Amino acid sequence: MKTVLLIEDTDEIRENITEILEMHGFEMLCACNGEEGIHLLRAHRPDIIVSDIKMPRINGFQLLQIVRAENETANIPFIFISASAQKEDIEKGREAGAYAYLINPFSAEELISMIHTLVPA
Repeated sequence: MKTVLLIEDTDEIRENITEILEMHGFEMLCACNGEEGIHLLRAHRPDIIVSDIKMPRINGFQLLQIVRAENETANIPFIFISASAQKEDIEKGREAGAYAYLINPFSAEELISMIHTLVPA
């Protein structure tokens, strides 16, 4: 079973994504901010990280920078999810090392397909 670390500060979005991914056989680790996400990351080493960008304490870009800087986590696939469709944000995410950038709202199928592409069974 593949483990997804989901970092999202909006409760409803976090709960919806968690429910969908659990129904598709993923084990979920959930955090409501980047700081909590880093603690879960270091304790559990997920197979993939799905993160919002705009969050309190540590934003998604800062989180990705921390993930890429640590040898144990540097190669974990990372997907940004965001309501921002600004070209600058998308480019910044890719330059920072995100594997993908999904603009919210996105379909469950898009996210599941992206995860399966990045973390084959």
